[in-house]
Amino acid sequence: MNLAFDQSADTGPAVVCLPMFSMSRAATAAALSPALAGAGLREIYLDLPGHGDTPAHCPPTSQATLDTVCAWLDQHLDAPALLAGSSYGAYLAAGIARQRPDLVRGLLLVCPGVTIARHTRTLPADPPLDAPTGWLDDAPAALHEHLDAALGHRTPAVVATVLAALNSGGPGDPAFQEELQTGPGYALPNEDADVVFDGPVSVITGRQDGIVGYADQFRAMRHYPRGTYTVIDAAGHYLPYEQPALLRSLTQDWLHRTRD
Repeated sequence: MNLAFDQSADTGPAVVCLPMFSMSRAATAAALSPALAGAGLREIYLDLPGHGDTPAHCPPTSQATLDTVCAWLDQHLDAPALLAGSSYGAYLAAGIARQRPDLVRGLLLVCPGVTIARHTRTLPADPPLDAPTGWLDDAPAALHEHLDAALGHRTPAVVATVLAALNSGGPGDPAFQEELQTGPGYALPNEDADVVFDGPVSVITGRQDGIVGYADQFRAMRHYPRGTYTVIDAAGHYLPYEQPALLRSLTQDWLHRTRD
């Protein structure tokens, strides 16, 4: 349950932020801290096992990863927390709300994974938005296909911001991440369970997200009777880096609802 983490100096209620797959707590802070700024919350940014500065000290499965995060929450917090995450981090946050709702006061799910198996995801079929010539020139060639599918706001500046996030923080454990992502335990065992979480939820998706899409997330809203769903144009899977102003506005609305 030893996870590397950073936290803000604020003394308010805790909001625990979980990273995208393969990314670090530094990247999560760059994505979510501007949206949470000024709320007086104790912002906590975790490195998952095998990510950032946290060693791979659990089996390479999503359930073991989730259990490790829950154990950390049990040990370090004395009250239910707000959970926020992007992509895989949001997938885990939703899983914690299903399995351990006693730990969770509210959910902020940004471009959340809903189903892990790629062939089961509903992805947008529309052609990508226009982009300036050479917008991917500064990205490594190995990332061109991924970024072309992932980004809706397609500019060199957004690419530079995403690359900086991908390269920030500790080194992680690529072998562990590969074993996790390709192994039979990548999906949580209750991924499709029909469980209701009745706390305040905000689900924010990108209209051009070619990695997890936006339609599966809308169908999942039946699990969140106090949930708000938003799909943002000119945004993809790296929405926090593509549309930070809109993310902040929607996050502030969510925070207001968590105080009701």
